[in-house]
Amino acid sequence: MTKIFAHRGASGTFPENTMEAFKQAAAIGADGIELDVQMAKDGRLVVIHDEKLDRTTSLKGYVKDLTYKEIKRGDASHRFSEKTGSVPVPTLEEVFEWAADAEFLLNVELKNSIIRYEGMEEKVMSMIEAYGLQDRIILSSFNHESLALCSRLNPSIELAALYMDVIYKPEEYIEMIPATGFHPYRRSMSVDMIKNAHLKQKAVRPFTINREEEMKKLIAEGIDGFFTDFPEKALKIKAEM
Repeated sequence: MTKIFAHRGASGTFPENTMEAFKQAAAIGADGIELDVQMAKDGRLVVIHDEKLDRTTSLKGYVKDLTYKEIKRGDASHRFSEKTGSVPVPTLEEVFEWAADAEFLLNVELKNSIIRYEGMEEKVMSMIEAYGLQDRIILSSFNHESLALCSRLNPSIELAALYMDVIYKPEEYIEMIPATGFHPYRRSMSVDMIKNAHLKQKAVRPFTINREEEMKKLIAEGIDGFFTDFPEKALKIKAEM
């Protein structure tokens, strides 16, 4: 059964990577919530997609150059300010505390390809264990060295390799990490790739699927899951099919 992941929360209708977007995704029954993690100057794990604060908050500069106390003063309502009012950038701990007693999956993307945040993997793993989320977490990253480190730190956590371009035999490549799945850019995959992955018991979850026709096609092809900014629309289509 195809699982619907709310990409950065219900980010098509609420400000991305905020508690408002995550709570909306949970309220409509999304199978999973995807979020991004960076590290602030003081080592706090903060939930934001870009390395810089400029696009989605009222602040300027790099996440790594500000403490969380400074980041929290900013407004992350982005283009939904009239709808939500001012909202803060959440910490990973805040999200985990809220999600601990729920049932949906959490896909945590480690944003450490451009900036190599020292010790991020250990901090994330420690927090997963502290909140007892081992069975509900998927860790993903474009930094496959980071995923390999995560595997060494805790081999029981599910890992998925993110990538943009076409990879030859990705179902074999990810065994080196080792990861149990891969999250390709939607245009870099094919029906054969999905079949080959399933033969190797590897999960395929492409990003970012927002068009109705694509959603229907992927569900019909038996994709394991996909990431969408509009989980409510995807859930409705899945139910109808």
